[in-house]
Amino acid sequence: MNRRHFSFRLNLFFFATFFLFSVLIVRLAILQFVEGPQLKEEESALGSKPVAIPPIRGNILDSSGQAIAYSTSTQSMYYTIEPGTKVEDSKALAARLYADFVKYGNADKEQPLSLEDIIKNMDLDYRKNTISVPRRIKTGLNQKEIAYFLENRDLYKGIEIVEESIRHYDKSTIAVQLVGYLKKFEKGANELEKYKGKDKNKDLQMRYLAQEDVGYDGLEMMYQDELRGKNGLKTYPINSSGRIIGPPVITKPEKGDNIVLTINRDVQLATEQAIMDQLDWLHTTSDSRKRQMKAKTGYAVAMEVNTGKVIAMASMPDYDPVVWEGGGISNDDYEQIKGIMGNGTIRSIYGPYKKDEELKGLTSSLVPLGSTQKPLTVLVGLSEKLISTSTSYNDTGAFYYGKEGTHRRAIRNSGNHAYGSMDPARAIAKSSNPFMAEKIGNALYLDKKGDKGVEVWDSYMKQFGLGVSTESGLPGEQKGIINYFHEMKDASAQSALIQASFGQQGRYTTLQLAQYTAMLANRGKRMKPQFVSKITDREGNLVKGFTPEVLNTVEFPSSYWKEVESGMSQVKVKVFEDAPYRVNRKTGTSEQVVAGKTIDNSVFIAYAPAENPVIAVAVVVPFGGFGSDGAAPIARKIFDAYDENIGLHGVPKKSASNGTNNTSTAQ
Repeated sequence: MNRRHFSFRLNLFFFATFFLFSVLIVRLAILQFVEGPQLKEEESALGSKPVAIPPIRGNILDSSGQAIAYSTSTQSMYYTIEPGTKVEDSKALAARLYADFVKYGNADKEQPLSLEDIIKNMDLDYRKNTISVPRRIKTGLNQKEIAYFLENRDLYKGIEIVEESIRHYDKSTIAVQLVGYLKKFEKGANELEKYKGKDKNKDLQMRYLAQEDVGYDGLEMMYQDELRGKNGLKTYPINSSGRIIGPPVITKPEKGDNIVLTINRDVQLATEQAIMDQLDWLHTTSDSRKRQMKAKTGYAVAMEVNTGKVIAMASMPDYDPVVWEGGGISNDDYEQIKGIMGNGTIRSIYGPYKKDEELKGLTSSLVPLGSTQKPLTVLVGLSEKLISTSTSYNDTGAFYYGKEGTHRRAIRNSGNHAYGSMDPARAIAKSSNPFMAEKIGNALYLDKKGDKGVEVWDSYMKQFGLGVSTESGLPGEQKGIINYFHEMKDASAQSALIQASFGQQGRYTTLQLAQYTAMLANRGKRMKPQFVSKITDREGNLVKGFTPEVLNTVEFPSSYWKEVESGMSQVKVKVFEDAPYRVNRKTGTSEQVVAGKTIDNSVFIAYAPAENPVIAVAVVVPFGGFGSDGAAPIARKIFDAYDENIGLHGVPKKSASNGTNNTSTAQ
């Protein structure tokens, strides 16, 4: 028995030993072949400290390739706390730097850093950085400062001059609100959903840095990923105590891609100037009936009918984006631009104001369509069989609805005109409110027996891009404000449809208005607005191209479109009487109650050439009065600029003119 027990124990011992050695061998194999590379990296990391250098941002170019926003190199000063450095020594260095900045800095262009700012940037209490991370003291060093510090580098231990990039914008202030601006990642940008967690990326070259400038609005934000590029790296050798023990190995930052816009510089600048000139005219005209002293803003979009390319987008007045250089803005500068810094063609802004109380007397950039609604209203009536192209209507100047007595309401024409017999085309041309109200708005209410009529109306509006996103992708774009559902609840479905029929129950953006106008021009294709024609790398090689995109289509018989086109061609607009091209257009005077008073906003839509539409234009001037007076002159200048620089018939007029002149000279 003892012999058998001993043999069992011996076998058990050998088995256990064999098992333990097997586990050890397997673990060694995993350590060598599986975990080895990772441990190697960790070992290497213990001996080095990588520091990210902000990337160089790509440029934003107009359609001709000229830079609108571009990055240039600048010199910045960094300070590294060397081993054994005392706090008192660093503060003494800060005092010397302050004196040098005062002596060699551009006192006439910039406010020198205060001593407190320099000490704060040094981060001597390690609140922001570990000991081995260089601290940025100042950016934008001038030539005198650079020369002085490089010549005396031995006297400034831990100081290093580093090349970085800074964002500049075209001095013409072209398409300012569309392009957008930059903001420091650590000063608010990191709070945006788009950027959350970007500073935690494991790839150090893609990790967002606290002092990095990132897009905060417009195309700068929309195309942030393409424009950003990649961080550079400074890899410092360090010892076990985390002290830097040698010079760094530098990996240069990679510049981001360039985006080439659809915006034509000449047409854009002509659009901006046209708005400002018209606002000035509204303030100074000798015709008291047309003078509009409260007109302070104007918005315009020119969009190609068959491609969706936005050739011009102006939200005026604009401002000099130089206030954002460096990724921040002073309180004084912000107060100056707070009412105009947003893009009023895609969202609600109020224009220049100083005190918040002034907002009560202002109207936003989202205004009712007014009579520019009527071409679509006629299409709704035709499609729903409420009218036909041969419908005859006697316009007596007013249409009445509601119960007799205090609830009886009248819909009248502007100036109480009575236009007599008319068909749908003439109703558009004469802008007949009674026709739209009785034959379409009220008829839709009766035909659909109430609330369903409002839903039918809403469906048509959204098919034409009114009350839904244009899908432009621009940050902060609004869908507009729909009021007809509220009117249905507060008053009645009948009132909602009648008021909506002549453009008083929805407030929309200028971009939505341009998209809707393009649909009238191309007969039912809702084009996605495009602002970028291509993306290229820093060498100019194509990275990505863009093609036209149809969001949805609306199909009507050709006779319906012809009826609307006939009506738009007959609209009387004085500034287009001598135009060398045919234009289909519609004026609008939208009413709004502001601070208890009814005011008129000027609205205008048009497309040209009428026989083969190429470009659609929408213009809005809050407080501008009649559309033909306040907005139409702006549109005329936009069409002229497009014809001159791009060509309504395929050839730029200025090129044709130059060709003629050259031929004459040769002859």
